[in-house]
Amino acid sequence: MDNTKERAILFADLRGSTALYLKLGNSEAATVVTHSLAMLGQIIARAGGRVVKTLGDGLMAVFEDAETAVESAASLQESLERIAPVANGLPVKAAAIKLKVAIAWGEMVEVDGDCFGDAVNVAARLLDLAGDNETLTTAQLLSELPNDQHDRFRSIDKLHLRGRNEPVAVLRMENRRFGDTMSTMLMDAGLSDMPDGVRLTCLGTERVFAPASMPLVLGRSPQASFCVSDSRVSRSHARIESHSGHFYLSDMSYNGTHVKFDHDDQVLTLRRGTCTLHGCGVISMGAPPNDPTSTQIQFEVLSFSDTLPQY
Repeated sequence: MDNTKERAILFADLRGSTALYLKLGNSEAATVVTHSLAMLGQIIARAGGRVVKTLGDGLMAVFEDAETAVESAASLQESLERIAPVANGLPVKAAAIKLKVAIAWGEMVEVDGDCFGDAVNVAARLLDLAGDNETLTTAQLLSELPNDQHDRFRSIDKLHLRGRNEPVAVLRMENRRFGDTMSTMLMDAGLSDMPDGVRLTCLGTERVFAPASMPLVLGRSPQASFCVSDSRVSRSHARIESHSGHFYLSDMSYNGTHVKFDHDDQVLTLRRGTCTLHGCGVISMGAPPNDPTSTQIQFEVLSFSDTLPQY
């Protein structure tokens, strides 16, 4: 008998627990992580999902429909201010723990309470690509949602997932609906000078990207928005997005992305993480900027009105 069903599979993973163990000690940190996972499980259950199993600092859940999975993911992200309550009688800042989430829709089969199949594999690979406080999903799940839900998703690119021959169309989900965030975005725009674009320069190639052309992908793939040739660079290595008047760089690679801002000796290393781009500096992919053989992209955030974007 064929037990194959179409379901939404959700993976969630807590980030930053290592720092908690160093700061609080094994016992207290374990209590915080355990409480956090329990709270995430409660949110999933209230949304109509079922936690299949916990995986270290994360969990896997299954939903019968895509819409409840999406609403659950948004609730999980919004719960960050509440998931790390108290340790040693003192509040632990929620900022110490980040959350990344991935959802995929597709075929799966349930065996002895566990789930296997294409949707499980895709969601697991997407989780590897997700950044801190980010939810990634696929175009296949989007097609299962009502049209009025589509405006909360932004296409990233077609990404090559490990174990798959064909690239998968990946989208980033906003935690709030577009209508809920518009007033906040407009307020942010009024309070700060929105940059006009970002200039990227590498080995004689220079391009200027406007916010309207984002998100843009940096990588080795010929389909990348800014393509570089280096075997240490992933096909889709990093991406730059524009939100509320700021540019954000997110690492999506296996070798990491390094950022060095001008007038700052410190090198920021991103491994599935995100940072805000400001001023100018260097983005080094696959190796740190002090490696003379590394691929380095000079960046400059442009804040003048006569920027001429190139596509």
